[in-house]
Amino acid sequence: MKRLLAATLGLTLLGAVTVSAAPQTWSPTSVPVDHGDILAVDALTDKEAYAVGYRLTGLSEVEQVALKWDGVAWTQHSLLPTGSFAAAVEARSSSDIWIIGAASAHWDGAAWTQYPLGSTPAGRMVPDAIASSGDKVWIAGRQTTRSIKDGVPAVQTWNGTGWQFESLPALGIGELTGLAVVGPNDVWATGSLFVDGGAQRPLTLHWDGTSWQHVSTPTVPDRPTWLSGVTAVGPNDVWAVGGSYSDGGDLPFSMRWDGRKWTVVRTPAVFDGRLRAVGRTGTGEVWAVGGKGSVGIALRWEPRLRSWVRVPAPDVVVRGFSTVPGGGALWAVGVARQGDLVPAVVRRTR
Repeated sequence: MKRLLAATLGLTLLGAVTVSAAPQTWSPTSVPVDHGDILAVDALTDKEAYAVGYRLTGLSEVEQVALKWDGVAWTQHSLLPTGSFAAAVEARSSSDIWIIGAASAHWDGAAWTQYPLGSTPAGRMVPDAIASSGDKVWIAGRQTTRSIKDGVPAVQTWNGTGWQFESLPALGIGELTGLAVVGPNDVWATGSLFVDGGAQRPLTLHWDGTSWQHVSTPTVPDRPTWLSGVTAVGPNDVWAVGGSYSDGGDLPFSMRWDGRKWTVVRTPAVFDGRLRAVGRTGTGEVWAVGGKGSVGIALRWEPRLRSWVRVPAPDVVVRGFSTVPGGGALWAVGVARQGDLVPAVVRRTR
């Protein structure tokens, strides 16, 4: 986060440490898609994970696919419903998987069933994030009448037979791109509001079991700033990450909730290093990943230093990211930085 030449020189802001000499520990894995994109991933265990994306089968034809990791290799799990265009996946068990995108669909262990997203005369839902707890499932994104430029933040929940809109505070133009669940009555949704002719500022909403409330965030002067991902370690420890635009490039941005307020946490000043996702591993580490174009970034929170440490990034244009419950492994999916729509899935183990 700059207005400094230091960002382009690869220096860091106060409170952040760069580690450039650490060995690369992200390992590529083979996927049964030669040409296309992998858009999202979610792990249940170290031996079971699911990813979604598409395979190009012609100049303009695509086949939408779900993949499964069995601890050794990725195989094609199933074909997704036509027109679903999955952008996020929530794997609850091998027989309980949700995808959302242009539509939503649920896997019951035998087949995918497609469900329309809720809509009203005020517009349709365009979702970006999904999360669950117990029998509750939430999706977050925007409700729009014409284009994403006129969208307003929106949340829907699954009522057992269909999706329905949740009542949110009046917020204006904006979007939600992240969801994190502490429990059924403790949920965070994060994203951005568009103000002052289109400039962005961070947005956080909290569900307390009764209503959604707008929670104030720190002001970031003179720079459009947005949130892309969020994770909850506990009710008093929530992390949100995104980017901040300055001097022609995107810089990483992060905030932390301590149970009372959000505080900006300084990040390394990596030019084009906007953060896309954040997660907590089963061993307690907090990681954030992202990047733009040829630039990749991975950060690990170092509690002893009270600082983000920059570590080797996955060699992937990151679309999706997942930690692994019960372990320290990480997944990052997207496309390779070299080539034309070459799907890439990489794994980091300790």
